[in-house]
Amino acid sequence: MKVRVGMEASGHARWFERLLAELQIELWIGDAAEIRRKRVRKQKTDRQDAQLILKLMLKDDFPQIWVASWENRDLRQLLWHRHRMVQARTRIMNQLQAVALNEGLRCTKGLWREAGREQLEAFRLAPWASRRRQDLLELLDGLNPTIADLTQTIEQEVEKCPEAQRLRTHPGVGPLTALAFVLIIGRADRFQCGKQIASYLGVVPLEESSGNRRRLGHITKQGNSLLRFLMVEAAQVTVRSIPEWRSKYFHLAMRRGRKIAKVAMARKLAVRLYWMWRQGWDYEQLKKFGPHAGQPENRDGVQ
Repeated sequence: MKVRVGMEASGHARWFERLLAELQIELWIGDAAEIRRKRVRKQKTDRQDAQLILKLMLKDDFPQIWVASWENRDLRQLLWHRHRMVQARTRIMNQLQAVALNEGLRCTKGLWREAGREQLEAFRLAPWASRRRQDLLELLDGLNPTIADLTQTIEQEVEKCPEAQRLRTHPGVGPLTALAFVLIIGRADRFQCGKQIASYLGVVPLEESSGNRRRLGHITKQGNSLLRFLMVEAAQVTVRSIPEWRSKYFHLAMRRGRKIAKVAMARKLAVRLYWMWRQGWDYEQLKKFGPHAGQPENRDGVQ
């Protein structure tokens, strides 16, 4: 007899998924927001939630969502691990910058070159300040090879992924961004148009409109925060690489501010990468066949 289990999406239930997989029990994971929307009673208990999920599954009305494979999710851990290591390194570097500033050494990138490091190590500091400097430098020396190794592993994974290789051809998109886009989006056919991709990544504004009044707020920030961060970073590199993007960015920045301009360019880049993936294009083919593929409302990628 075939057994099927339904549950709301949760970030702390992978052990349960593995258990059911070992028992060869099919698991359906549902959109928690959609399930809540179908609840009639104002009271909420675990028993009532279970009864509602059972009812939805029996009526074939369960809002099932796409679930990435185990291999996909494990590779995402590689991306997150490198991201966290880079964040840790940045915090350490900022603390060392503060030590240098306290001693009158004002430099940014130059501090991490050989000459800058020699200056930093040559300062005569009080005992605990010296201990702090030593510990921070040791942590920094330990993180650099770890990050380099993780970066090399990501590049190797990109070589195994044709979709990520095509996305890398777009100016500003490196191996980390390309691989993250493929792993986190999962399948291009999950979305019908670029507007859905932008909404999925949380780079569309909140809207509270009524009647003839339209009110837009900050971006929703739904979806994967790592991919959203990478898209904003990659879009800034793209702006420096493509003259048309640069002029569009400065035009938006003058009218709406730099923050809004950065998000707008990130949204445009995400939609472009989506169409490149969906159509099987590299960047040259995108320029030739899809000049309007960066428009979120375009459903076909070509005009």
